[in-house]
Amino acid sequence: MNNHKLSRRSFIRCASAMAAGTIAGASAPKAMAAPADIKRVVKNGRINQSVCRWCYGKLSLDKLSAAAAKMGIKSVELLSPRDFPTAKKYGLICAMVSTHGLSRGVNNKKNHAECLAKIRAGIDAAADNGFPNVITFPGNRAGMPDDVGLENSVIALKQVVGYAEKKKVTICVEYLNSKVDHKDYMFDNMKWGVELCKKVGSERMKILYDIYHAQIMEGDIIRTIRDFEEYIGHYHTGGNPGRNEIDETQELYYPAIMRAIVKTGFKAYVGQEFIPARDPLTSLAQAVRICDV
Repeated sequence: MNNHKLSRRSFIRCASAMAAGTIAGASAPKAMAAPADIKRVVKNGRINQSVCRWCYGKLSLDKLSAAAAKMGIKSVELLSPRDFPTAKKYGLICAMVSTHGLSRGVNNKKNHAECLAKIRAGIDAAADNGFPNVITFPGNRAGMPDDVGLENSVIALKQVVGYAEKKKVTICVEYLNSKVDHKDYMFDNMKWGVELCKKVGSERMKILYDIYHAQIMEGDIIRTIRDFEEYIGHYHTGGNPGRNEIDETQELYYPAIMRAIVKTGFKAYVGQEFIPARDPLTSLAQAVRICDV
């Protein structure tokens, strides 16, 4: 999502403590791992992995990028153009470029001018740097029926999708839960997002399928991936409950989910978007290994 400056509800849960993982040199580190201690984790590479910058507020972007590159991650995402040089210094891309905020989005005509300007600016920034995607959000309902919000979103996105086509950048609308984290958010079920993509009618209009949020709202993750693969342009991870590590402490089994994604022929990016409850780089390395099916 975009408003990642202080949220997906905040950096404060990014604690640094102990964790088992794949950082070289110690099985139970007592301090935050340094990039110099990190070895490559990706071995299969069938999933192109990315990491969401907002989850790592205790790390500088430089340190996160250095560590990600060593692990075999290909992208640090949800960045603004001012951050691109740091990621590129380590050979990384930004697989999802930030645009407008998530609560006041394209489902309301009053927001169209502002949102579309930011989407266009994001498309320009992505295209200029060879990055594939920009993010968008419908926003909150605020009493608006879902069908009205859908039509308003279609009106907005049809105005910019041709520009995205010309620039060879994909606009991804994110599925978020309205039960726990984002009360009143409109795109909280897959049917709504699929209908949006159908009505916009472009290969440059896709869904950012956030597995954590989808598990809270509807579950049935693997069947959804299989049924709607053509509409999904990007994935996010996260452990449920708690949005923490994606290991055996939570209910989702990510190796099976990643194998299902691979089986669809998906070639784009899967962004790690969990909030580490333990040492952040150790947990990130563990997540990368889990998803490297």
